[in-house]
Amino acid sequence: MEWQDRAIILMVRSHGESSAIVEVLTPQYGRHAGLVRGATGKRLRGILQPGNVVDVHWRARLSEHLGTFSFEAVEARAPALFDNALALGGLASASAMASLTLPEREAQPHIFEAFDVLIAQMPNVEIWPALYVRWEAGVLRELGYGLQLDRCAATGSAENLTHVSPRSGQAVCAEAAKPYLDKLLILPGFLRREPAPLNSGDVLAGLTLTGYFLERRVLWPVDKVLPEARKRMIERLEHGGHG
Repeated sequence: MEWQDRAIILMVRSHGESSAIVEVLTPQYGRHAGLVRGATGKRLRGILQPGNVVDVHWRARLSEHLGTFSFEAVEARAPALFDNALALGGLASASAMASLTLPEREAQPHIFEAFDVLIAQMPNVEIWPALYVRWEAGVLRELGYGLQLDRCAATGSAENLTHVSPRSGQAVCAEAAKPYLDKLLILPGFLRREPAPLNSGDVLAGLTLTGYFLERRVLWPVDKVLPEARKRMIERLEHGGHG
């Protein structure tokens, strides 16, 4: 058994003296792990960094086996983030979320494409936090739990949508939301595709929204919780990128 695909490195875990178990995200084979021999060597050490884009070749005797990976570098994105604690936190969170939420060995072309765009924009702090929220919303959609943000659940109106019902995942307009503000989740303007200035409060509200549904609909049913890396990213965003 073997295949080849484009991939982004998600996780690298030491295995023995010189090998590693590496997890990647690919469009055709989704989240996939494999053994990499000689992972601590000079050539592979630079390639095997989360966020780097590679061409991957997987081989195994049987399809259900872990198998082995070999890699060729395509684009080294990790080095551009080494001096950027906030971006590194975003990369760590996105990688952990992909590892936790995506089923193994299932094609994920849309999630891969969005993840690729997100990681490419990580050096730009004006862009990537909102992209991150949209990526998590996309993960929910691809897993069958998409949020319905185009019309109010109560009135059917497409205007002045300000909140989301925690029960249904549907948008709620300002008028219908008034009696229930303490029970509803905030819907930031950038998720409604509205042309409005983006601020950190919008991003944090977006992360609260996607985190709520990812935790309850995807993670809790399989006895998992949101990763510490995501919590640390949010703390850095709350403190303007410091901490």
